[in-house]
Amino acid sequence: MIEFAFGLANSKHTFLWIIRSDLVLGDSAILPPEFTTETKDRSMIASWCPQEDVLKHPSIGGFLTHSGWNSTLDTVIGGVPIICWPFFAEQQTNCKYSCVDWGIGMEIDNNVKRNEVEKLVRELMDGEKGKALKKRVMEWKSCAENAISSPNGSSFVNLEKLVSQILNF
Repeated sequence: MIEFAFGLANSKHTFLWIIRSDLVLGDSAILPPEFTTETKDRSMIASWCPQEDVLKHPSIGGFLTHSGWNSTLDTVIGGVPIICWPFFAEQQTNCKYSCVDWGIGMEIDNNVKRNEVEKLVRELMDGEKGKALKKRVMEWKSCAENAISSPNGSSFVNLEKLVSQILNF
């Protein structure tokens, strides 16, 4: 947690961090007070947010995620490139698709170090790779919109096919 915090702080970028408030403030805080002092003018820390709405906001430049399926879909629909930090279940598979197959993300090592977090955030926000990831995720966003936007879209067609198969079973 501290490595993520100071990686974000050292990147000098503005950020929104959704984290339990007791990890930031109070007697059981994990993050040192100098973190909040260092980032107070360029951070917002909250314990909850409407993720899909936030990721659709034009001010969002990237998303650090465990790569759960819902978060992965939210990022594609929002057109937001990602930094993946998978833990378990389908997260590693989603990370592989995001970073290797779809070209919309970068993976952070499981042994998180602040300099790596800082480097990835800077690359995602300012670097050439970040620009390429943004371009690619916007292409995927367009594909997703086309899939659901009309009765001829692949999502609509496949749902109709599924319903038809179930009704004729």
